[in-house]
Amino acid sequence: MTEGDAAPPDASPPVVRPADPAEFERLRWIELESDRLLGEFGIGPFEDDEAEDHLSDAAAVFAVGEPAVGFVCLVLVDGAAHVDQVSVLPDHGRRGIGRALIEAAIGWAAGTGYAELTLTTYRDVPFNAPFYRTLGFQEVSRPAPGLAAVRAHERAVGLDAFGPRVAMRRSLGPMG
Repeated sequence: MTEGDAAPPDASPPVVRPADPAEFERLRWIELESDRLLGEFGIGPFEDDEAEDHLSDAAAVFAVGEPAVGFVCLVLVDGAAHVDQVSVLPDHGRRGIGRALIEAAIGWAAGTGYAELTLTTYRDVPFNAPFYRTLGFQEVSRPAPGLAAVRAHERAVGLDAFGPRVAMRRSLGPMG
């Protein structure tokens, strides 16, 4: 989960870099810490599935900070790049880190030749769907099979019990 506001005017822009597999344990901790922000919206707590290793199986993982304070994890779904997770430590929120991470994801996906970037998120949480709309993402009314399977899995593990979730996409073509 990310904070969507831009960095303060006197702050230097976040530097996004490829994540090192040696820091994946820290990135998992960042994910757990950032999930706590959703508690302010009555969402969570989430079960900590230590067996889940989405980072090692990712197509790309980018981080900000040394040590990392935020990351984005990309996988492939329906032949497109998909944001599997984006997380920023709560005390580093509202500094443009989430925006920089998503912009890096967009750049990586476009540069790798994917036509779109997809994600799933909470519709009404300010730093979820409303934030992604500011970056050109639109809700998907009829997701392709793989994205539909992601949504089905989210329902099966209970994420929809906390509030409405949506699938979103951003075209990466010439007009994207």
